[in-house]
Amino acid sequence: MEKGSVQSVDRALMLLEALALQADGFRLSDLARQVGLAPSTTHRLLTALERRGFAQFDPAQTRWHVGRKAFAVGVAFTRWQNFIAVAMPFLRRLRDATRETANLGILEDGEVMTVAQVESREIIRAISAPGGRAPVMNSGMGKAIVSTWPDEAIEALVARHGLRQLTRQSLRSFDEVRAEIERIRERGYAYDNEEFTPGMRCIAAVVWSPNGEPVGGLSISALATRLQSAEMPAVGVKVRALALELTQVMGGRPPPAFARP
Repeated sequence: MEKGSVQSVDRALMLLEALALQADGFRLSDLARQVGLAPSTTHRLLTALERRGFAQFDPAQTRWHVGRKAFAVGVAFTRWQNFIAVAMPFLRRLRDATRETANLGILEDGEVMTVAQVESREIIRAISAPGGRAPVMNSGMGKAIVSTWPDEAIEALVARHGLRQLTRQSLRSFDEVRAEIERIRERGYAYDNEEFTPGMRCIAAVVWSPNGEPVGGLSISALATRLQSAEMPAVGVKVRALALELTQVMGGRPPPAFARP
């Protein structure tokens, strides 16, 4: 992004912050003075914000106010914070049931981002700190979430972002992706079998929203030396059960095609 564009974004956000602090709104000249910008610059940026719904102009009072889109963004943040708060007891239960690190993640632009975590109590443990990201097809949570998508949407995702060859276990073709997705759909949980980091395994299941959309993923991550292949199905059933319980507590529901005991 060009320096001028970055400056415009910064100034627009500064205007939005100022509008948010004044319930009665601002006249253009007062707002310009408040943020230290020229009235012409202030008007240009406000007009851009208005087009996107982040600011609105009241012609009767000749005042600018925060727009409805800004409110929607704020509500979305609150919703995520509530999601994390509700999920934390389930992460602790999952950690205690498996003795491994429990994670909550969401999908964002072709990657999975960890938004909450409860660490294992083991001295040597697998950790990807909150805020950490992984490519969707190298992640148990990512694969669990996209397994709920139509095949054509998964193919479009792979075409756009590609397949990252991070380890010898990473998926290398769309044929491998298709076969992996079918296995996930059959069992109701997904594996990252050393596909992101050598020596680390992950087992994940989907958390569903009230309208039957995948809102995120619940997972455990463990050292491969401690989570043996033979143990993974039993752990997968535990992860799937807790993800479903969290879904129900949040008022969510899986679509009929994905509902299972």
